[in-house]
Amino acid sequence: MSKLGLIIKREYLAKVRNRSFVVMTFLSPILMVGMIILIAYLTKINDSETQVIGVLNQSDYFTNDFVGSEGISYLHFNDISLEAAKDSVAGLGYLGLLHIPDFGNLEELAEQSFFYTKEAPSTAVLDKLESIFQDRLRLNRLQELGVSAQDFAAMENLFEIKTATFEGQKNLKGINEIKAFIGGGFGYLIMMFIIIYGGFVMRSVIEEKTSRIIEVIISSVKPFQLMLGKIIGTSLAGVTQFIIWIVSASLLMLVTFSFLDIDPSALSASADITTGIAGDMAPQVPTVDKTMQLYAQELYDIPWMMLIIFFIIYFILGYLIYSSIYAAIGAAVDNETDTQQFIFPIILPLMLAIYVGFFSVFSNPHGPIAVGFSLFPLTSPIVMLMRLPGGIGEGGVPLWEVLTSIALLIVTFVGIVWLAAKIYRVGILMYGKKPTYRELWKWLKY
Repeated sequence: MSKLGLIIKREYLAKVRNRSFVVMTFLSPILMVGMIILIAYLTKINDSETQVIGVLNQSDYFTNDFVGSEGISYLHFNDISLEAAKDSVAGLGYLGLLHIPDFGNLEELAEQSFFYTKEAPSTAVLDKLESIFQDRLRLNRLQELGVSAQDFAAMENLFEIKTATFEGQKNLKGINEIKAFIGGGFGYLIMMFIIIYGGFVMRSVIEEKTSRIIEVIISSVKPFQLMLGKIIGTSLAGVTQFIIWIVSASLLMLVTFSFLDIDPSALSASADITTGIAGDMAPQVPTVDKTMQLYAQELYDIPWMMLIIFFIIYFILGYLIYSSIYAAIGAAVDNETDTQQFIFPIILPLMLAIYVGFFSVFSNPHGPIAVGFSLFPLTSPIVMLMRLPGGIGEGGVPLWEVLTSIALLIVTFVGIVWLAAKIYRVGILMYGKKPTYRELWKWLKY
């Protein structure tokens, strides 16, 4: 075991002393925050640009319907021909020209209206134009049935059903999707860590194998100890980098809160939303500000520390499983080019976990698909983290599912390490031959 400790120490120090590792460890949080700020700034600039649409209305309808809104303004043309209006819009560089011909019947008029553009317009623009036509057509049809404009306006009021828990706590619309998205972010980080650090292990094995240093090393240690030492040492380097990122991100967050004069403790103030004519159990209809405060409260109440702890647990266990496979592949080949045929089957479960996890957890976080993928060892590190923002226990992930997934990960790690060690001990001294899946299967039988 002393030799294993030396190998772990060697691999760990080799990674953390690497100049690129040090630079990216401290630079990555700054780059991430800067990228988020840059995206928000560019999005704001892009959204602030107003698109101009020319309107040539030759009918008696839609006289006051096309009113400028955020992002879109309308320029009305009068007493000119359609071709002249097209030339004017094209010459001025506007988005397009909406032509409403002169028809006595609104239904025929809508059918003959056209929106002329230089290139296909965005769906958002078409939705706005179509909604104006749809509202006018709906009003006209109802008026023919004897419904007044005032009655139509009353009918257009949207309805949202109020929901609350049995204790009277208001349920917020979309909060489960937000939590799943946050968990998905943690799951995506695990996938990226596994791919990056698993690649480190594989490249390290290939370098030592091609330089023939491995022949000297295994004269003193067993191949299994060498493989396990590389895996654990690189894993500890990854955990170290992640902890530094967490501390750096927390400091950046505190600086941001201080700069923007935000008091995080104000978010934890409980809001009284459960009083009404039916007693303490009837929730009130909150104002917009109150609703935003409730969303902020829900995000603040997410068990962030629990998420970080389980992130580290699932990252370590998931990484140990996949890096064992990466190490076996590195031992089986002579260069990185030969690894391509083996990499995709490794990445496939990770990709499947991301996409299936999003679809299943968003729609039904406690459904059979979400539960199954959160227990299956090759996908559970990602899918389980998508479910954990809802908490553990009542209303969240049952405790037995969390413990079962961790137990299955440990058992799977032991089994895969045992299989990978068989490939490793044979392939580490094999040179000049590209292995096939059949060859690897034979090595497993040795």
